[in-house]
Amino acid sequence: MLGRIATARRGASILGRQAAKRSGAAPLSTLIGAASSAQTESKWIGGGLKFDSRAIPAHAASYSTSRPLNSAFLAAYDEHVSERAAMADGKMGGIAPKPLDAAQCSELVEEIKAASAGDANADRLVELLSERVPPGVDEAAYVKASYLSAVALGEVPATLISQVRAVELLGTMQGGYNVGTLVTLLSGADDDLRNCAAQQLKHILLVFDAFYDIEDIYNSDSSTPEAKAAAASVLESWADAEWYLSRPEVPDKITVTVFKVTGETNTDDLSPAQDAWSRPDIPLHALAMLKNSREGIDPEVDGEIGPLGQMEELMKKGHPLAYVGDVVGTGSSRKSATNSVLWFMGEDMPYVPNIKSGGVCIGGKIAPIFFNTMEDSGALPIEMDVNGLNTGDVIDIYTKEGEVVDAACDEVVAKFDLKTNVLLDEVRAGGRIPLIIGRGLTGKARVALGRDGGVSDIFQMPIDPTDVPRGFSLAQKMVGKACGVDGVPPGKYCEPAMTTVGSQDTTGPMTRDELKSLACLGFSADLVMQSFCHTAAYPKPVDVVTHHTLPDFIQTRGGVSLRPGDGIIHSWLNRMLVPDTVGTGGDSHTRFPLGVSFPAGSGLVAFAAATGIFPLDMPESVLVRFTGKMQPGITLRDLVQAIPYTALKNGLLTTEKKGKINVFSGRVLEIEGLPDLKCEQAFELSDASAERSAAGCTIKLNKEPVIEYLNSNVVMLKWMISEGYGDPRTLERRIARMEDWLAQPDLMEADPNAEYAEIIEINMDDIKEPILALPNDPDASALLSEVAGDKVDEVFIGSCMTNIGHFRAAGKLLADRATATLPTKLWIAPPTKMDEAQLTEEGYYSTFGTAGARTEMPGCSLCMGNQARVEPGCTTVSTSTRNFPNRLGQGSNVYLASAELAAVASIEGELPSVETYMKHMANMDAVAADTYRYLNFDQLPKFVEASDRVEISEEMKAAAKKLSLL
Repeated sequence: MLGRIATARRGASILGRQAAKRSGAAPLSTLIGAASSAQTESKWIGGGLKFDSRAIPAHAASYSTSRPLNSAFLAAYDEHVSERAAMADGKMGGIAPKPLDAAQCSELVEEIKAASAGDANADRLVELLSERVPPGVDEAAYVKASYLSAVALGEVPATLISQVRAVELLGTMQGGYNVGTLVTLLSGADDDLRNCAAQQLKHILLVFDAFYDIEDIYNSDSSTPEAKAAAASVLESWADAEWYLSRPEVPDKITVTVFKVTGETNTDDLSPAQDAWSRPDIPLHALAMLKNSREGIDPEVDGEIGPLGQMEELMKKGHPLAYVGDVVGTGSSRKSATNSVLWFMGEDMPYVPNIKSGGVCIGGKIAPIFFNTMEDSGALPIEMDVNGLNTGDVIDIYTKEGEVVDAACDEVVAKFDLKTNVLLDEVRAGGRIPLIIGRGLTGKARVALGRDGGVSDIFQMPIDPTDVPRGFSLAQKMVGKACGVDGVPPGKYCEPAMTTVGSQDTTGPMTRDELKSLACLGFSADLVMQSFCHTAAYPKPVDVVTHHTLPDFIQTRGGVSLRPGDGIIHSWLNRMLVPDTVGTGGDSHTRFPLGVSFPAGSGLVAFAAATGIFPLDMPESVLVRFTGKMQPGITLRDLVQAIPYTALKNGLLTTEKKGKINVFSGRVLEIEGLPDLKCEQAFELSDASAERSAAGCTIKLNKEPVIEYLNSNVVMLKWMISEGYGDPRTLERRIARMEDWLAQPDLMEADPNAEYAEIIEINMDDIKEPILALPNDPDASALLSEVAGDKVDEVFIGSCMTNIGHFRAAGKLLADRATATLPTKLWIAPPTKMDEAQLTEEGYYSTFGTAGARTEMPGCSLCMGNQARVEPGCTTVSTSTRNFPNRLGQGSNVYLASAELAAVASIEGELPSVETYMKHMANMDAVAADTYRYLNFDQLPKFVEASDRVEISEEMKAAAKKLSLL
């Protein structure tokens, strides 16, 4: 296994110690476990993972509203339960109540303290404390763990919960606040409590440095024989992987009812942007899944509530539903999309309220990020031919034989191969992350007991590829560097070190919840950054709460938090990059122009931030090589669209969803032939690799633009420190790493004999007119001459696909317009507040204003569709990232184009002819040097003066050098 396994030695890793030091938290070495079920019997029923009633009370009992009248807490809680049960007209029983928050948990604890065993409501109070409090390091979990620890240790009287029961309940809390008490009890004098604590620890994997405390008890001469035996039993259990083997095997046959969504399902369909505010509330957010009418889908309320009745009717067949589609999960990296699917098609998790795992997802093509989030959630994702499957079919999935059989006629309707040999282990473990962490714990425990640390006797281990390439691509070398080797061949499993991790605000609350469930109190990734670009302009009340609480959560763990109004995550995060390093982010457009990133859902982003590593099956690469010269009037955005345009012509990409062909899907898009691009320009190309469903992107650049970019970025980061951005130690360390690179600038290059799955040649001499993405599909491409004359109602210039040069170009074109007013509605949203300030200073905002443009707060604006939206049914030209149906506006038809073409369309009121477009662009080449200038902060006096006041500590310089050596 490649990469650093952070369970290798006593104490925190270098990254973990830094995270702990800067956050003030206990040292975070590395996660060596994820939660598994507590002491519960479990079995497979109807293809899904079910737990017996001792682990999960009957659904009706959990949400029962019968209660005595002497409980103020239950009176308020039952009112909430009733309100939630009535939602969606009570379809499917309404929705589950929210988990208890810290205040509710405190009130509940007080009532338990004051109660007696004979009280009529006693059992229900204990049930709510047991079942409805989130585990990990949630604030409510702190209250629960504090009370149960006090009971277990005899510090407060036991009323409704005995000492032994308190220990058992601590054992259900996955890890974090509960572990210390359980370890303490191993050395206690009470046999029952000691043995019970040992039994609980055997099934807890989030133990952090407490592992070494247990190891010390086992090895110490001062430990009592009883304590040694208890510690030994825990280590033996971990070494024997009882946490895994106690879970049911994935059955050979899984029976499900098909719920099929034809065509392409993108994550906007499953987790609509307009409903992003509700994503942390999974049962509520799931109501919006598939809320828009489409073939075969009948929403309860079109545009508001999805097909609850349709799914409820299918469930009457007595089997779990399986989500089936031609193309599934394209678009954004939203784990909320997976959460919504699994809320209806997954299984309850014991002692974890309002989250489900398991389930089956089948697609003719499953987008890579969505596939990964399904893996992480313990689901079984399968890619296969789905033409023979229809909604309502009952099918038997033979997991080992790779066959799907129609249960009605016993005929094979499709065959499949699982993506990896490890997939069934992931399902059994409850997800990829629990498996990775648990395997590490098992190996670590074996070493502690003096055994060999190998675990292949229990687990399927990733199979190395048999074909070793003659040379490595740029991406393969970058990942290799992050794993401590020369290169990583396609198909090899590895765990590269995460240098940079990004999180944005519509997924940030979910990432926060995932970090809590991982019991993370400090980041091991070198730099974790949080933005607020998706909700700042039009915040809902829940967004305002997030703006006030999430920064502190990130910064106390050693992360960097931006502020509402700062602008788009990528425009900031890109300026924090170290060349040739690897990262990830909870936004599908986390596509570094320097190094390589592999965007992911919130669960995997949280794992990467917490542990500093990222599980990766190294993808193949597709090389796109540009030759020739850019022609007059042609922009980088045209080169972006030239990639799918050329792939379509070459038969490497199709827009038809049935039998979809996409050469880029799941592979790294590697671009050569544009070495002198500025880094801001390079991002326009790497950013769009998301729309190709590529796993990541690299761009070969010369050193000069990279040196220019980093010199600017060092000043910007120092300015951030002077402005009070935190965590300052993290920013200092990143500045020091940049300065180390600048002292010896060197960039990796692909080997001359590197091998690619496909090579696509694009001659820029042949591109003589703009290329656009046609409405509703960013892959569908056309030349301007093919769509000229289409009336345009609205124009949007903004999103992470833009930089300051685009707004100068639009401003110059608008300044030359012949009419005082525009025939279109024009939206302007620069990517950052620094761009806005510079454009204002240069007079462009005056031009936008006199043209009647609507200027938006720097940020995502229309792009995601969760804030302002274009008019229903209108035709729009947009510079945004993607144009899926209903994304920018209900029923809107959205062309994707360059800022220059968008500006001309806003002036003309239609998609112009090539001749008209070129007339507008005739003067642009003469002013290109002035137009396409970028923000070099080392040349802006305000930023230089601020940076001169910032000194980088010797401690952070030393830490940066250590990281550079890893």
